[in-house]
Amino acid sequence: MSWQLAAYRGATRALTPLAALMLRRRLARGKEDPARWREKLGQASLPRPEGRLIWLHAVGLGEVLALRGLIAALAEQAPDLSFLVTSSARSSAQVMEANLPPRTQHQFLPLDAPRFLRRFLNHWRPDLSIWAEQDLWPGAVAAADAAGVPLALVNARMNAESFARRARARGLYADLLARFRLVAAQDAETARHLAALGAPSPQVTGSLKAAAPPLAVDDARLADLRAQLAGRKLWLVASAHFEETALALDLPPEDRLLVIVPRDVAYGPGIAERARGLGRKATLQSAGEPPSGEVHIADAYGELGLWYRLAPVALIGGSFGPVQGHNPWEAAALGCAVLHGACTANFAADYATLDAAEAALLVRKADLPAAVAADHSAMAARAKALSDAAQGSLAPLARALLGLLG
Repeated sequence: MSWQLAAYRGATRALTPLAALMLRRRLARGKEDPARWREKLGQASLPRPEGRLIWLHAVGLGEVLALRGLIAALAEQAPDLSFLVTSSARSSAQVMEANLPPRTQHQFLPLDAPRFLRRFLNHWRPDLSIWAEQDLWPGAVAAADAAGVPLALVNARMNAESFARRARARGLYADLLARFRLVAAQDAETARHLAALGAPSPQVTGSLKAAAPPLAVDDARLADLRAQLAGRKLWLVASAHFEETALALDLPPEDRLLVIVPRDVAYGPGIAERARGLGRKATLQSAGEPPSGEVHIADAYGELGLWYRLAPVALIGGSFGPVQGHNPWEAAALGCAVLHGACTANFAADYATLDAAEAALLVRKADLPAAVAADHSAMAARAKALSDAAQGSLAPLARALLGLLG
């Protein structure tokens, strides 16, 4: 064990007595689930299923949803498996509950301290631990390895900036990455960075997001909204941040309903206030208002599966500012045309694939009104075809992961 990892574990052990107090404060601010916050202390709220169990972890909403395709590929090859998905954000738990694959449960990842991790591992006893993207918690990785659980890192993504930050703690990352028996990166750049940090023989397997199944939806609610919106034109700003929201609200309405799904639902009332300040009639989902105005703010988690089915075209958020993009494949899988800005570093390979196939469109601010009004049905069909083709692409990775089970 490196001295950096030893120091980290010592610090988390010393802070353990304060954990419950910290979580209760977050609970009071609405940042933790009142029914499930003790999961972060390693106290499971669900029983362990019988038989072999694979534990998969991802940090946030998009990363967690991307695991569904891999779970499906693993289950197809080994139908006896059960799956545990962990994440940290409350929003990821809410949306994942509506999109859980068969034989899959969700729990919050415990705080990264030995006492809580011991409780977690003693209860769940995973046969394999799969970590996604960049979210490696040193204590959890070391604890799983010490318990004899094989480790795999998949869908890894690390640009030059992320690599530079992690290189400052090269000893810690070398210690952690050496414990993984399989390391799979989204692209060659990430593979090079992981190798430089000490990962053993990283391979390039592409992004999991393209192969994720379509987002789930409440069929009754979908039918109800279709009836409410019959005859109306609409367009969507999905996973919207400030830049995309401001851009969309500045466009003339032109008898077209603008639906904004904010990335953070807490911003919903503020977006409604801004729209009304511009003289737009705005409705707010959290206030129980139906989409009857010029602008509708769908400020609730788990809405994208619904609106991607209803809107013919979506501007994907995060692509006009420092966030550097969000997942375009969720829209593509549901036949919704994808528009995006130039800031897509977090999904560079994904957008490059879609743009090269004329299955998505890069737009500038001045071009947005024409792009929203255009017929993009052919572009949407090409995107859906790419998404459909990717559904079976994870079989080789699933086979390699199952080989770790022994």
